[in-house]
Amino acid sequence: MAVLVRVPTPLRNLTKGAPEVQAAGDSVGDVIDDLERQYPGLRERLLEDGGAVRRFINVYVNQEDIRFLEGTKTALKQGDEVSIVPAIAGGSVPEPRSWRGCASA
Repeated sequence: MAVLVRVPTPLRNLTKGAPEVQAAGDSVGDVIDDLERQYPGLRERLLEDGGAVRRFINVYVNQEDIRFLEGTKTALKQGDEVSIVPAIAGGSVPEPRSWRGCASA
């Protein structure tokens, strides 16, 4: 059974630029295995050596985070959508502005 997988921009170089691909599997783990078969190198970007989803990668099935379901063992059914979303962090914090002329409390 195939499901729709939404691929984030940083991984699209592996899917030949495709933002969405089809992958087969009865579970999220099976889908990741099928993605690896179709697009070599994708699995290592998503999973740690032990098979757990990398900390900075979020995987959703129909908008539900698999970390709160059954992880890579989360069952899938026809019509499900799997979204791969990299965590976003970082940036800079603006420096505090000096307020000249303001009386201190």
